[in-house]
Amino acid sequence: MNENNINKLQSKICGITDLKTLKYLIDHPYPPSFIGFIVNYKKSKRYLGYKKLKNILKVKKKKINFVAVLVKPTTKDLENISILPFDYYQIYDMSPQKIKLIKNKYKKKIIVALTVNKKKDVEKYKYYKNIADIFLFDGKGYEKSLSFNHKLIKNLKSKFKIMLAGNIQPDDNLENFLEIANIIDISGSLETYGKKDISKINIFLNNIKKNNYEN
Repeated sequence: MNENNINKLQSKICGITDLKTLKYLIDHPYPPSFIGFIVNYKKSKRYLGYKKLKNILKVKKKKINFVAVLVKPTTKDLENISILPFDYYQIYDMSPQKIKLIKNKYKKKIIVALTVNKKKDVEKYKYYKNIADIFLFDGKGYEKSLSFNHKLIKNLKSKFKIMLAGNIQPDDNLENFLEIANIIDISGSLETYGKKDISKINIFLNNIKKNNYEN
């Protein structure tokens, strides 16, 4: 890891469902490094059908990484999105062998997403360490954004690029995450009445910038 970036946090905003919000993120003075889209998990209120997904992804994304969020993706899911401008596939609940096949076939960078409640959940990273470009440690509950004990992943940042999710708030003291994560990933806490809230997004992105400036 570049020592110049050791105290810098990147941001990921997940669950974007409309073009207006997407353009706001892309044109923000401090845009997120990653934007995630729920492409096959229909239980999520942030799920996007293929037609709508294809249409909003026509936008010029500049230097932002687009992330396809996938839960146990089928071959059909993967073939459908293969022509879309995703830089990363974020994959939940799939064996290392299957993820490796996906990585090799579709030539995408991989975010291995592990949901955490106990230490044994964290230890699963060992099976994916030669596959993952980034590890995402998330709370149990998927779209419910549950929190977990972040101390469980405290010693992993020196080994891998770590993305952290799980009930993080836009105005949290981000210094608390510097030792354990490279990327802060939030979604539900940026919403009001189930929709992304521009004012909350702005607070979060400015908070990331402020933290990086001060550190």
